[in-house]
Amino acid sequence: MSQRAKPAFPDPVLIETTDALAALCARLAAAEFVTVDTEFMRERTYWPELCVVQIAGPEDVAVIDALAPGLDLAPLYALFDDERVTKVFHAARQDLEIFHLRTGRLPTPLFDTQVAAMVAGFGDQVGYDALIAALTGATIDKAFRFSDWSARPLTPQQIAYAAADVTHLRRAYVKLRARLERSGRLAWVAEEMAALADPATYRLDPEEAWQRLKPRSTNRRFLAVLRAVAAWREREAQRLNIPRQRVVKDETVLEVAAQAPSDVAGLLRARGFPRSLAEGKSGAALLAAISAAKALPEEALPEVEERRNGGRASPALVALLKVLLAAKCEEHDVAQRLVASAEDLERLAAEDEPDLPCLHGWRRAVFGEAALALKAGKVALSAAGRRVSLVPLPSTAAG
Repeated sequence: MSQRAKPAFPDPVLIETTDALAALCARLAAAEFVTVDTEFMRERTYWPELCVVQIAGPEDVAVIDALAPGLDLAPLYALFDDERVTKVFHAARQDLEIFHLRTGRLPTPLFDTQVAAMVAGFGDQVGYDALIAALTGATIDKAFRFSDWSARPLTPQQIAYAAADVTHLRRAYVKLRARLERSGRLAWVAEEMAALADPATYRLDPEEAWQRLKPRSTNRRFLAVLRAVAAWREREAQRLNIPRQRVVKDETVLEVAAQAPSDVAGLLRARGFPRSLAEGKSGAALLAAISAAKALPEEALPEVEERRNGGRASPALVALLKVLLAAKCEEHDVAQRLVASAEDLERLAAEDEPDLPCLHGWRRAVFGEAALALKAGKVALSAAGRRVSLVPLPSTAAG
């Protein structure tokens, strides 16, 4: 079906009152599943501003104006809590983060079609447009993708665009689920949904913000100061509700951590550090945090990769594991990204018994067992025609 074909769903309804939302959610509570998407703004703020929630059931397509005066989203959250109704999203993480921030809860049960598509052989992190085209033949109109969803009133074109996301998703979900049932991989998706449904996934801990910067240093004292500076920036961004890069940029955070200044003059020597922050209460709080980090005992310093792994991985072994991962994922028609990350492969090469997802559950069957056999010298990689395969080695050759 193309975008110009006769729609298979009723025209979308704009929901602007709590009564209308309650009536909609009462009808949707009888559905086996609903499809959900959101439109939000985050370019100018730290916390996402929810603007629109679009939702579709068997007979309803609605665009909920989350900014409508007096609208209470409680009926929607009650529907999200209803375990009889599956909530279907595509690339759900940011949507779920918004709902978790607002309510402290997550919609349950969940189904993410992007994750399911990776299990079903559609490649790494398949986009919504590509998945819809592959499963339904529909073409998505991209004209309003970067619309200002906080502007009011919503235009008819915006409403139609928002509604299309959840109507096409209904057809895609039905086909994708059937495909997974036929291949026996629905349980694989359920394992991935457990991580998405874990509230810990969405907790924003300022003390962990430093890891986002991916420092290369193995100096644990520097890393302790970096942790303190990055945590300070995260709290400032949250307090001011502005993007963290507008507080101070990443390179400034790294420079401040490297210099570890003890006074305002030292802060101002870091290129790009705002004088308004350095000379106020925020600057004083940062200097105190740096001082505390410099005074930490050795056992309280962050661990570094070499210490955690007991040594660096062999680049050659990591390269072999990468080839094996690609070969096994090609064989099983599953996305590599879903099986193991580059960091996982580094740890697998460096550690004897790492606790990694690729060594548990379905991932172990697809890749983990073969990876351990390769490390143990029990198998070798060989090119067979156009594919890479595993060749068993004699036990005398092991080691």
